[in-house]
Amino acid sequence: MNVSLPRDLKEWVTAQAKAGGFGTTSEYLRDVLRKARERQQRRAMDDSLEEAVTEGAHIRLNDPEWNKLMKEARTQATKGHRTTR
Repeated sequence: MNVSLPRDLKEWVTAQAKAGGFGTTSEYLRDVLRKARERQQRRAMDDSLEEAVTEGAHIRLNDPEWNKLMKEARTQATKGHRTTR
């Protein structure tokens, strides 16, 4: 896949790659895309959890319990999708 960027955006990506310690702009862009995919997966999980809570049994959770559930769900949703650079 080849992507054409205007000069100002190409310069910005190059600067971001260097500032982030990436060896190449391709490594930087792969990292950006992976993070975008993870955000999308987390949003989908959040939506699914909210729907399950809304449509499911009416169980009251306090904030710490809800936060713990959300953290565990996000961990499971992204497990195996994380890679190191």
